[in-house]
Amino acid sequence: MSTVRLGRALALLLLVFVAAAAQARAQATAPRPNIVLIYLDDLGYGDVSANGSTTIRTPNMDRIAKEGLRFTSGYATSGTCTPSRFSLLTGKYAWRQAGTGVLPGNAALVIDPARTTLASMLRKAGYHTGVVGKWHLGLGGPGGPDWNTNIAPGPNQVGFAYSFIMAATGDRVPTVYVEDGKVVGLDPADPIRVDYEKKVGDWPTGKENPALLTTQRPSHGHDQTIVNGVSRIGYMTGGKAALWRDQDMGDTFLRKAISYVEAHQREPFFLFYATHEPHVPRVPHERFVGSSGMGPRGDAIMQADWGVGQLLDTLDRLKLADNTIVILTSDNGPVVDDGYVDQAVEKLGAHKPAGPLRGGKYSRFEAGTRVPFFLRWPARVKPGVSDALVSQVDFLGSFAALVRQSIPQGDGPDTGNQLAALLGEDRRGRDHVVEHSGALAIREGRWKYIEPSKGPRMSAQTNTELANDPAPQLYDLSTDLGETKNLAAEQPERVQALAAKLARVKAGQ
Repeated sequence: MSTVRLGRALALLLLVFVAAAAQARAQATAPRPNIVLIYLDDLGYGDVSANGSTTIRTPNMDRIAKEGLRFTSGYATSGTCTPSRFSLLTGKYAWRQAGTGVLPGNAALVIDPARTTLASMLRKAGYHTGVVGKWHLGLGGPGGPDWNTNIAPGPNQVGFAYSFIMAATGDRVPTVYVEDGKVVGLDPADPIRVDYEKKVGDWPTGKENPALLTTQRPSHGHDQTIVNGVSRIGYMTGGKAALWRDQDMGDTFLRKAISYVEAHQREPFFLFYATHEPHVPRVPHERFVGSSGMGPRGDAIMQADWGVGQLLDTLDRLKLADNTIVILTSDNGPVVDDGYVDQAVEKLGAHKPAGPLRGGKYSRFEAGTRVPFFLRWPARVKPGVSDALVSQVDFLGSFAALVRQSIPQGDGPDTGNQLAALLGEDRRGRDHVVEHSGALAIREGRWKYIEPSKGPRMSAQTNTELANDPAPQLYDLSTDLGETKNLAAEQPERVQALAAKLARVKAGQ
């Protein structure tokens, strides 16, 4: 090579290094992105028009998908709410810890305040952190909360600087909001008592007083204390001034979420906005009644979509959208009849809440944990569709990498750094995902293995296929997304390999 050509090559190489260094410096000094995690409750893969629904339109959720990344293989960790939320915040599979099943409304906090959480990690990195909406991870120490005093530990002790929550779900007592550890609007002269074993006080129950069920009546269970014309799970008395009105819940949580963003717009913030929709009881605000043509479940989805739009508009108005990561996903898959007579089954029509997937909430088939999963970050993420394998358990590890935080040894044992996949820079993502609902399943690439388990194949209450089978199941998701053909007998070696891998995951290897 001539001296001239060598000089040009060296100059070009130097320019490359200079450009790379400049890009690295720019990324290091760029403002840290805000993070808004919108976590819907029981929203199915097929409930969103961005994922193919033609029967329900969700233009605001679709906007996140269109302006960001739509993941076709995005997973919650579990087929029910408490364990998925636990794993998302702690980076630890809930099935590793006893007592992380679906909790009653008076359960103690199941997250150890000494452990690193997504919120505490981001707070350490200089973020203001807030949670608004459904909590369902327990409150208080052993024995559960005393609703009439400062309630701790809770969200504020596991990393959130601000919290405005419901303790559990809308179908469980107590039917009150809790803000920074205190019941909102509580009259000290009317103390709250809650019990899940025996009746307290003289408030009527749905089982004894069906004529008082003026808002919704149960299809199975859900027949204890009546509040706002809806009977719930559990017994409650007291706190009349603090009771919520179900029809206003969506608006209440949305107002708090918008106020939080407005209050912290001048600092990096993390907002965990956990809506109640479309969980039961589905009692949308009057202005959304009839909007979907599918009864209260469809109307609740329409209400949730509108709220997403209001939050996105707030980011636009405050000129925060460009450098804000917005994630929209769900805690588990869909369920139609989950305990109330609300026309969800009768008015379903051609709509398929699970889309092309099999199963739903409570299931180890794909629809139990493969959920809507969209991420938008205009400053960095190019819009598109990603088939990368991503899981909510990796939020802790991935965002720790983004904000240059280390996770103490022993914390977040199942989280990993999948930031490149979440930002669309890696199209493969995880090596595998574990799916949990009672027993376990594992997906590796195109192959899905469901371990043998006891129990009914179908939930008699929700009409959901649970994936229970005394024999192993193996599906090729690349050709059989609906998990219709069990290939376990034809490929025993693959079954053995995946069973061994799942055993290693269980052992923490």
